[in-house]
Amino acid sequence: MSLESLVNQLKGYDFGNLYHDDFFHTWDKSQDELMAIFTVADALRELRENNKSCRIADSGLAISLFRDNSTRTRFSFASAANLLGLEIQNFDEGESQIAHGETIKETANMISFMADVVGIRDDMYIGKGHTFMKEFSEHVQEGHNDGVLEQRPTIVNLQCDIDHPTQSMADALHLIHEFGGVENLRGKKVAMTWAYSPSYGKPLSVPQGIVGLMTRFGMEVTLAHPEGYEIMSEVEDIARENENKYGGKFTKTYSMAEAFKDADIVYPKSWAPYAAMEKRTDLYAQGDKAGIDALEQELLEQNKSHMDWQCTEELMKTTKDGKALYLHCLPADITGVSTEVGEVDASVFERYRIPLYKEASYKPYIIAAMIFMQKIKNPAAKLEELWAAEAARLADNA
Repeated sequence: MSLESLVNQLKGYDFGNLYHDDFFHTWDKSQDELMAIFTVADALRELRENNKSCRIADSGLAISLFRDNSTRTRFSFASAANLLGLEIQNFDEGESQIAHGETIKETANMISFMADVVGIRDDMYIGKGHTFMKEFSEHVQEGHNDGVLEQRPTIVNLQCDIDHPTQSMADALHLIHEFGGVENLRGKKVAMTWAYSPSYGKPLSVPQGIVGLMTRFGMEVTLAHPEGYEIMSEVEDIARENENKYGGKFTKTYSMAEAFKDADIVYPKSWAPYAAMEKRTDLYAQGDKAGIDALEQELLEQNKSHMDWQCTEELMKTTKDGKALYLHCLPADITGVSTEVGEVDASVFERYRIPLYKEASYKPYIIAAMIFMQKIKNPAAKLEELWAAEAARLADNA
């Protein structure tokens, strides 16, 4: 789609509340606001692919605060910040004064003097990640109100204990392109299923993000997992509300085969049981290392009793015409490649490798679009200005 068409599409949405706002969960945003972000993401991609500069700033920091390991999201945030003209600064808590008792309030203000955006990933402990992000947001707002911060940096959730909005939004934009428009997602069956992994502590925020977002587009989302691997009931409630509001469908099953049958899209991904993650959080708070080690062994053994929950060639044949689109946030546990037994057969993963990489490629643009909409009051006019400008992203000296 041309830049002109995308700008005209953007003008039809009501997105004013995104300006100077944080992005915590997809369900906090209206349908128009989500569609505006998708549109701006496509517009930024169109600009870059046409060698147009997307810089909206010639200075400023994008603070990267990761409390868990990451490859795709970390580099997507850095790429997004760089695309818009911001310099990335990684904040390592281990090298800060936090270890000496510095408070969240003080840290938030001290790192934000020239920061325009702070991306935070805090997904390891139930009840902690989103809470930390909200506190950080409140402290920078207070600092701005008090005249300490001349600008108030906006917060982007790069994954918390509840939602992974940049991932689910990137997944959704991938589906929009694969199926030729958001209107073509209606009625499509999505199998969001647990899958076996030889590790125990994978966050719940990916499956929660998927059921909380995909039900917004009239899709039929089936959540499948063994008994005892429940996600947060609050997120299931959001999916049910979306079912009533947007005309889709949300169902649950304890059968991977049932979820895969006639599915248009499959998303087999391991996650830890919600109850176990709550217990893990409590044990860490108590400093109970022996309890943590015992819980880990217990959960690894529990996983082993469900090793048949794998995305196999046989299961894929039962999907719609045997050709369902396979999704994964990556890295996947690939049987015979990265692990002896894992989430997906090597042959399935290899067949979908290119679509998976394309799926991942949308994340930098989604993050950039979130920042763009938070910082630019009239994004349509700014996109037109960027397109008309003579400045090239990359000078060709050949």
